[in-house]
Amino acid sequence: MPSYFSDIYRFRGFILGSVKREFASRYRNSMLGATWLVLQPLAQILVYTLIFANVMRTRLPGVDSTFGYSIFLCAGVLTWGVFTEIVGRCQNMFIDNANLLKKLSFPRIALPVIVVLNACVGFAIIFGLFSGFLILSGNFPGPAYLVLFPVLLVQIIFALGLGMVIGVLNVFFRDVGQLFGIVLQFWFWLTPIIYPLSSLPGWAQKLIALNPMTPIMLAYQGILVRGAMPQWQPIAVVLALGLLLCFLGLQLFRKHAGEMVDEL
Repeated sequence: MPSYFSDIYRFRGFILGSVKREFASRYRNSMLGATWLVLQPLAQILVYTLIFANVMRTRLPGVDSTFGYSIFLCAGVLTWGVFTEIVGRCQNMFIDNANLLKKLSFPRIALPVIVVLNACVGFAIIFGLFSGFLILSGNFPGPAYLVLFPVLLVQIIFALGLGMVIGVLNVFFRDVGQLFGIVLQFWFWLTPIIYPLSSLPGWAQKLIALNPMTPIMLAYQGILVRGAMPQWQPIAVVLALGLLLCFLGLQLFRKHAGEMVDEL
């Protein structure tokens, strides 16, 4: 592990340059350019707020705020987005960078780091706008807001570990990537993002609780909707699972690195 960190530090220029190039190329031929990074998430937040708070007047049980359900929904959807982006891009990172892997000599651990940094840049913008909405609407959770960052870190570690394992497998078995795309669709609905966990019958709550993303989403929702501190024990379990997946992903890559280049 120390060698991986030293490689990341030595190639920090390559990593940051790759992040900047991808960020710039995403909107290179667009008239509004990087402005879309603000307009797209802003539109998403406004839609959720206007439709659920004003048009449908949806209320969250136990929450008096007009925007309670809108905040609940954004807390889940926005953070789920960064999870799926990291996992989705990690599963194809070796395939998408096949030419780079064959022509350049650089530590392969740089690829998942680039994926995570790109996802975090986009998430920082959209969540910054959402935080501004919380402040302007009088729904800012206060000091509990700071707890979001360790929860986010656990989610990123879990997504990175899962993505690396799938990324290596996807090089040799291309059906893995296609299958996982379907799994993600079911996974979304088996995670309490659109609905409160308390709205389910008891047996369903126990089943959904086995989902490693459930304690993460409950933590986000509790912090942003009620300003409540999360339960750390289930989050620690997700952290342990994420670290295990990271270790497994690194081991798989180390063992099959040569075969991967030949396969690509």
